[in-house]
Amino acid sequence: MKMPRQFALLACLAFAAFNPLAAQEIKIPTDTSQLVSIETKDDNTFIGYIRQIEMDHILVQTDKFGQIKIQKKDIRALRSVEQNQIVEGEFWSTDANSTRYLFGPNGYGLRKGEGYYQNTWIFFNQVSYGITDNFTLGVGVIPLFIFAGEASPVWITPKLTIPIKKDQINLGVGGLFATVIGDEAGSFGVAYGQITFGSRDRNINLGLGYGYAGDSWANTPTISISGIYRTGRKFALLSENYLFDTGDNNFVLSSIGGRFIGKHVSIDAALVIPTVGTDGEFFAIPWLGLTVPFGRAVD
Repeated sequence: MKMPRQFALLACLAFAAFNPLAAQEIKIPTDTSQLVSIETKDDNTFIGYIRQIEMDHILVQTDKFGQIKIQKKDIRALRSVEQNQIVEGEFWSTDANSTRYLFGPNGYGLRKGEGYYQNTWIFFNQVSYGITDNFTLGVGVIPLFIFAGEASPVWITPKLTIPIKKDQINLGVGGLFATVIGDEAGSFGVAYGQITFGSRDRNINLGLGYGYAGDSWANTPTISISGIYRTGRKFALLSENYLFDTGDNNFVLSSIGGRFIGKHVSIDAALVIPTVGTDGEFFAIPWLGLTVPFGRAVD
């Protein structure tokens, strides 16, 4: 079966997002007052202050192990640690999914050089990458051409983020712009604005979006209210909710679930509950997705 030309272009865009990572070099800060997290290639993580930088190694002062020597060639990643990442004396690593909930975005963006691959129920696939600290670009596909012909939805998701108050108030503006390859269905999607109150780990988000299909835009906006509350180093509770005005009735799409936050993969599990009007019957749809982070922030 011949691969659609548009999908080949999408694959090239995804590869372009990964490719810059190979050229990145680990920068070692000289500020001895900056707390850092050092991840080594044997999957160990050390938290401390860099006290000395030599040609082939660094000396790091840690609370748990005292002063240790780490070979530069053994360092996989080195990141600055923010004060809010130390919770009751425990280090909380960055949640790769902190820029979104189950599906919808918030006012935070990926940092330059960070990225992730997201998969939901096998069919939904998206790669997102931090072009700058304030601009994130994602490309995605539902590859139905593998199973039932060539008609497959593809999309891009640009997002511009504006920090109003560091780790407290963030604005996000962007959209999901899609088409169907192998079909004449035209374009569709949504343009949105988001405001997020709180940190990346604990926040509430208010959103407003307008959907479109072809040249026609929705007459009324879609309203979203979402939030996340990280309860510990490896788990967070989250909820994502939408209100659609369909004319005759309001359509509400709610969800409640949890996120397992691992070092190399994160897993979202939730129940999605659709309700139409006031007499809608209750039923729930399971949601299962995973996210694999890649890259590292570039200072």
